[in-house]
Parts: sequence; C-alpha cells; structure tokens
Amino acid sequence: MTKTAMSASDKQKLVQQAMGVFTATQKRHSNINRLTGKFPKIDAAASSIANQTSNTMPIVQTMDLGKGKGDELKFNFVNPVGGIPIMGGEYAAGRGEGVSLSEDRLRVNQARFPLDLGGVMDEVRSPVDIYRLAKPLLQSAMDNYEDQLSLVHMAGARGFEDNITWRIPLAADPRFNKVVVNRVKAPTKNRHFIVDGDSVQRFKVNAGEVDLTTADIMKMSNVDAIRSFLGQMVLPPPPVEFDGDEMAKDSPFRVLLVSDAQYEKFSTDPNFRNYQAQAMARARNAKDHPLFRNPEVALWGGVLIVKMPKPIRFFAGDEIKYCTQFDSETEAGVIVPQSFGETFAVDRAILLGGQALAKGYAKSRHNGLPYFWKEQDDDFEDKLESLIGGILGASKIRFAVDMGDRVEFTDHGATVIDTVVPIFGRRL
Repeated sequence: MTKTAMSASDKQKLVQQAMGVFTATQKRHSNINRLTGKFPKIDAAASSIANQTSNTMPIVQTMDLGKGKGDELKFNFVNPVGGIPIMGGEYAAGRGEGVSLSEDRLRVNQARFPLDLGGVMDEVRSPVDIYRLAKPLLQSAMDNYEDQLSLVHMAGARGFEDNITWRIPLAADPRFNKVVVNRVKAPTKNRHFIVDGDSVQRFKVNAGEVDLTTADIMKMSNVDAIRSFLGQMVLPPPPVEFDGDEMAKDSPFRVLLVSDAQYEKFSTDPNFRNYQAQAMARARNAKDHPLFRNPEVALWGGVLIVKMPKPIRFFAGDEIKYCTQFDSETEAGVIVPQSFGETFAVDRAILLGGQALAKGYAKSRHNGLPYFWKEQDDDFEDKLESLIGGILGASKIRFAVDMGDRVEFTDHGATVIDTVVPIFGRRL
C-alpha cells in the first residue's frame, strides 16, 4: 500500500501540487523575491492574457507567454525627448521632436530538478518519510535557482564562489549558458563603479588589474558618494516604489544589495543602529512592507541596504568583465590583484532602482501554470522519482539610450559597485 492518498498518475493531484509550488515560490521569504511587485492571484494568473507586476519595483515579472506565443518576451524603452519651446507666434508645424524606442528581449526555458526517492525497501528502512521530504527539498532547489538566477543577471556576473548551495554553475562550466538561459551582461560603462577610499569612481584598470587596494572597503561614506554620482547622472536608475508607500514621491529611495562581508563592515559604523531604526520607521509609510521590517535592513540618505542571498565574489587572479565604452556593449576582462592572495577578495554590491530585471514565465502543458510537479514510478511501482519544473527566464533590462549628445548603452535599473572584502581562505 502506498503512502499517498492519490496515485502518482492522478492529474488533479499534480495540478494541485503545481499550484502550491507556484504560490510558494511567489511568496517565499527571500530578499530577492521581496524586490518584486505583487503578482496576480493564482486563479487569475492561469488565464490572464498579460500579467505583469509593478514596473516601479526592481524586478518586473510577466506571464504573457503560453502555447503558440513563443519563448521570447520583448520590452521597450521610450527615449527622452529633448527640445526647446517654440515661442510666441513662431511657426511650430514640422518642428516637432521625434519619438524613438529602444528594445530588449528575453527568452524562457524549462528548468527541472528530479529527486530519486528510492524503492519500497528504502522507505521501509528509512527513519524518516522520504516521500514527504521530496516537496520541501525540491521547492528549496527551485527557490534558490530563481533567486540566484536573478542575482547573477542583475550583477552582470556569476562570480567565483562555488559550493553545494549554488544552483548556477561557474561561467567556465559548459552548462552555464543553458542554466542562465539569457546572456549575462557585464555592467554598462555608465553603471559600473569601484570604491576609492571614502569615495567611488568609475570602474578603472591599472596595469591589467582592477584599480583596487586592500583599503577600498565599502563604508557609509561610500553610500554618500554613490548618491552624489546618481545626482549627476543624466538618467539615473529610477527610484523604487513599494505598493502603498505614502512617501514614495516625497522621499524616493533605491535598494543596495550587499554581501555578508560588505554588510559586516557597514554594521561597524557607530550610527548603524540609527540607520536600522530609520528603515523601521519608513516601514510604517509603506504599509509595513516586509523588506523594511527585516531587522538587518538599514536606510541612509535614500539608500535601503539589504543583504543578498549569495556573494558575487572575485578572488585574486579571477577575471572581472567590464564594458570598455559608453556607446558599445563590447566587453573586456581584467583580473583581481594577485597581491590579494587568500586574505582579500572583491565583492559586488548592486544598487537597484525600478525595472532592473525582467523575468518571464510560460505556461507548461502539464497544468497551464509556470511550475509543475511530476512523479514517476518504475519497476512495477517499486521505485519512485519526483520532479519539480518551471518554465522561466530572466534578463537585466538594458537599452541604448539617446542622451542628447551620444547614445549610451544603459542598464536601466541596476548599478554595480565593486569593493574589497577581507576573507578567510579562497573558496569559503
């Protein structure tokens, strides 16, 4: 007798499982997921023609893909319109400024995690119910994959930290391009910075190495410098607006994702507890959004500091990709100073505004939802495998933006800052 109430082939059960998986994935308590606007309810999501989350959040999701609609999403950016007014009775006809659009795309693909639950005698001998462990284990795998996929695309790099908790392989791994689905784009030149003492500067190369020293550790003074840089940009990343935030227009902010090592240096600031209190106070204006209420979050000068799930880390001798020109996507590589040894590394912080990342979902044939759950038995129902799958893709939003005097390739809502962090060994 099986331990399940329904047989593994019962289609209604699998649809119920898939709806549970989809709901759990959308509601997972991770900082990455909290950077996404609200998604339509599960019953509406299955039938809506065009479902898209808020475009004022860093991650914009859409589910406007399904049977016959292909595996690609297209999105556009309206370039700024310049011009000086026509005054008095001057002739205006035919002198209008043109409207131009920039375009970007992303593709989706199927990702699946199978789990071997063994045979009947494995169940008999096991001290735990293996079958009941399957769903949380697979759910965790898919959640981590989604969060890490978003993180890698927003950062414009996978980094080189590697352990069993990573669901995205290293860039040198032959599986990398399949797993990330869309091209991981190195930061555009106008969105790539490094820490320089108490200030920041544009990404810079010195004798074949990134121009960083062991003193270039991120501090609160660097947050002020970042804000100053944003204030001088022609088109800075748009501010983030949480649903119901009453202060969104009067007191705009952006989100700075930092690694644990970067956060630790922030936390030593004597005023850090005040910055945490400011985040809690701001939560009241944003209907107690959970991202604000995280006790480790801090708010300073319009920048909300939040921990990222995994570090985007580069060790001594590792290559960092960067864009060489403002008007080109051409990438080059530079290495982290060899002198860092196993004592220091470079971590990438990500400053997020609205519409930094696009995520697309398609409806699977199994249940009409983005996620699905399948079970398969073998050897006369003696052996069982479970599988979670999803059809999705992510891509950093980038446009060729007309700045007036030139066209600049621009990561719309994502700016990165590379900083030095102390480490304890190369691959920890």
